[in-house]
Formats: sequence, C-alpha cells, structure tokens
Amino acid sequence: MGRVYNFSAGPAVLPEEVLKAAAEEMLDYKGTGMSVMEMSHRSKAFEEIINTAEADLRELMQIPDDYEVLFLQGGASQQFAMIPMNLMKNREADYIITGQWAKKAAQEAEKYGKVNRVASSADKTFSYIPDCSDLPISENADYVYICENNTIYGTKFKELPNTKGKLLVSDISSCFLSEPIDVSKYGLVYGGVQKNIGPAGTVIVIIRKDLISDDVLPGTPTMLTYKTHADAKSLYNTPPAYGIYICGKVFQWLKAMGGLSVMKERNEKKAKLLYDYLDQSKLFKGTVEAKDRSLMNVPFVTGDADLDAKFVKESKAAGLENLKGHRTVGGMRASIYNAMPYEGVEALVAFMKKFEEENL
Repeated sequence: MGRVYNFSAGPAVLPEEVLKAAAEEMLDYKGTGMSVMEMSHRSKAFEEIINTAEADLRELMQIPDDYEVLFLQGGASQQFAMIPMNLMKNREADYIITGQWAKKAAQEAEKYGKVNRVASSADKTFSYIPDCSDLPISENADYVYICENNTIYGTKFKELPNTKGKLLVSDISSCFLSEPIDVSKYGLVYGGVQKNIGPAGTVIVIIRKDLISDDVLPGTPTMLTYKTHADAKSLYNTPPAYGIYICGKVFQWLKAMGGLSVMKERNEKKAKLLYDYLDQSKLFKGTVEAKDRSLMNVPFVTGDADLDAKFVKESKAAGLENLKGHRTVGGMRASIYNAMPYEGVEALVAFMKKFEEENL
C-alpha cells in the first residue's frame, strides 16, 4: 500500500520531502556515522541543528529580538500549568473559552489563582468565536488567554481580542506557521508541534524576554520555570532532540516553499475547495459559522450518525484516513494542515460527491 491522504488532527501529515530527507540521514547524519536519534544533545552536530532550527523559525515568523524561542517537552497541555506558574503574579487571569483546550487550560489555571471566563461560545457548541472587541477585562488580570484555532470545533480567531493593554497569551498549536502572525502582539504564544510542524513530543514557546524571571509562583518546579530553559538555550536537560531536528527540516521546507504568506495562500485555496463544496452539498454540512471557519480543521456532518459512520468506514477504504470527528462531537473532520497537498483535498471532495450521489 502506498501513502494515504492522512486527515488526522495530530499527530498529523508531514511533508513527504522532509520524511525522505530524514530517512536518508537516518543511519548517518552528515558524516557523523550516527543517527540524530543517537547523538548527544551536547554535541557540535546537535548544537548546529537546534541553532539553525531557531534561526529559521525566527526568520519565518519574523520574531522580534526581544522574544525568546524555547523548544520544550510536555506538549501544549503542560503549558496550561506552566503559564500561570510563571505569569500569574496577581493570581488572576482572564480566559476566553472557545473549545475543549481553552476550557482545560482555564481549569488548570484555577489551581493557581482566580480565573475569569470573560467570553465563551459554549452556548452554541463552540461553533463560533465570540465578539472580543469590548470584553470585561479584569483590572487585576495578569494576562488574557485564548486558543487561537480550535482543532476540535474548526473555529479560528480572525481578529485578536482587545485585551485593553493586558498581555495576550495564545495557544496556536493547530494553526502554527499556517499564515504570518505579528508576534509582537502577544506576550507569549505557544504550540505543540504535532499538528502542523513535526512529530509529537515537542512544544515551542515564544515568550517576550521581560516576562522571563525567577519571580514565579512558590513551589514552581525548576523544569516548569521558563528562565531555566531560556538561560540554558533549551538544553537544560535532554531536549526532544529528534523532534527538534524534524521541526528544523519542516522550517527549511517552509522557507523553500516561499514562507508563510505563500502557505496562507495555499491553505486558503485548499480550504475554499472544501468549504465551497460543503456550502452547496445537499447531504453534508459544515458545523461552523462561516466568518469563523478555520483553514486547518474542517468539521462536517450528514445529520445522521449511521451515515456518518458509513462515510468514515468507506472513506478509509478509499485511502482517506482519519476523517472521524473528535470523540466529543462526532461527525467528521478533515484536518488540512500545511503538508496536506491540494490533491488530497481534491480526492476528499471527489469522494464526498460520489458518496452523496450514492446515499441521497
């Protein structure tokens, strides 16, 4: 069997060129006589890998010099605790709840201080992004937290909330590097890489340097203090070395493709193909308000659970993998990250048309 079109929400599809290049270097990385999986994270070869990866990411995202880039472990979920431990000086923060992950982040932050849920779209199963132009931002809040692209529900903030001068903290796991962003608008922006950048196990944190200090909540573990990792250039302990190496290869692939504005155009084109079909389909329908649709995650349903199950089963047989929706919402979901080729979305739409004809 050849490669399938993998619509998984994460771990997710990676660029074929990157996988091939990694395969070629698997046994001998650049004449070292060993795999990156085997080499010391203190070696010259690995130092070059991590430094190049950081430099390429800085170039791609145009990260200002007063921001630190950290390659960490523990996934995005560990950041749910690490953020309040490091930033909740007044023991208060405002959270905007647009899905499962923002909800979990808010629950975790409550272990460390007062959490104000200043806006939510829970009333309509997170199918839209609330108006965040004039929120009741708390005077005492240390930061305002959002999950920018909601993987499960397929929504995306097209405009950042008005935080009224407070720090903005954003989880960008599922839209990381899918389009240009202005890093200077955030105090901290982070994401697990397993959706749009690399293999599971690495999380990248981009944090303004003035927010990194020893002044953290009492009892914060050494490993969960940003300063520990910033001072050691992400090498305080053994980092997820192979994951960082693959991320670095993806950064180079993105640069070769033309950077983030080109990726945004490609992603818009792919998403348009799928959304246009959903908007005219008599069988399938999208579940998100049009203005808030994600370019990365596209949930849809037939309205009939048995038919949804049939679709998932038959699509798998047709080489379209992982189209089942998240267990909390059911239905279907196509994750069409950077590495999903346009042909993959064409194949999905062709299959959906055929399925619609056979099942209407």
